[in-house]
Amino acid sequence: MNKALPQEDLANILPRLAPLWEKLYEKRLFITGGTGFFGKWLMESFISANQKYKLDATLTILSRSPENFLAEYPHFRDCQELTFVQGDVRSFTFPPEKYDYVIHAATEASAKLEHENPEEMYSVITDGTKHILDFAGQCSAKRFFFISSGAVYGPQPTTLSHIPETYDGTPSTSYGKGKKASEQLCIDVSAGRFECVIARPFAFVGPYLPLDTHFAVGNFIRDVLAGNPIIINGDGTPLRSYMYAADLTVWLWTILANGQDGSAYNVGSDQPISIAELAKEISRCFKNQNEIRILQPTDNTALPQRYVPDVSRAMTELSLKIDYNLRQSLDKTIRWHLQRTETTDDRRQ
Repeated sequence: MNKALPQEDLANILPRLAPLWEKLYEKRLFITGGTGFFGKWLMESFISANQKYKLDATLTILSRSPENFLAEYPHFRDCQELTFVQGDVRSFTFPPEKYDYVIHAATEASAKLEHENPEEMYSVITDGTKHILDFAGQCSAKRFFFISSGAVYGPQPTTLSHIPETYDGTPSTSYGKGKKASEQLCIDVSAGRFECVIARPFAFVGPYLPLDTHFAVGNFIRDVLAGNPIIINGDGTPLRSYMYAADLTVWLWTILANGQDGSAYNVGSDQPISIAELAKEISRCFKNQNEIRILQPTDNTALPQRYVPDVSRAMTELSLKIDYNLRQSLDKTIRWHLQRTETTDDRRQ
């Protein structure tokens, strides 16, 4: 089964970034978290751009187990522009080569680890960031890109429709606290040594998104693909927003190349949808709409929880936009998973 990205997505991404690719000509990039959801999109788009525009650029990927990753995703194995380095982000041995850009995308976004060992969660994030910042200094990086999280804001006030980058919230999880502390580390350590820019991603959907972790959109797609009811553990009222991964990829590359030194940019869709409505949208992507079970009663006395970014800074400063609406995003994601599992399309509309 082919696990690569759809060619139509790469065909969308590459021309949108055409002026940017010149900045990567003959450049050397190093990435942590390259084997994760974000990382695979960055890798595949980099490979395609490198070949199409003859950039003669290289990308080195830190991975705990390169061989396991390449066994599962063999289409990355023979890419000449890729090099894999084995190691943990907190302790890997620094390779001797010089790098122009360092991308720190590694994270332990695990609800299980957050619950069972929050101290380890915090350590993975902050100690990993310290180590990769040391590496950025040693390898003479010109620019450091930290992929943080919207979790740095903590719970969004129900009276605030969209969170701007200027909102100084208080994170409530070890994950959010670790990301916030790491952002400050990046600003402090990079000062006077190399440029630093930060992305704060929110919620996403697209190929490579895991279906078996704590992401509601992935869990709902998994339920429908398995022919099971969609289960909503809460009351379905929390509001989220979802950006398609092709848009995410364009935004991340643009922030890396053109973001203002020392600035943070929210990344995500600004179009809110409730969890219950999200479940309905996913069900509508199939002929036989699945049952939706909401396990908790709605508290009509309280405003719904929100997790929706204000993305006007990225749109204004970097001329970024969103190409895909939610229905397109869900449809493309589901189609990719159906093709991967060799499921026939006779259930689809």
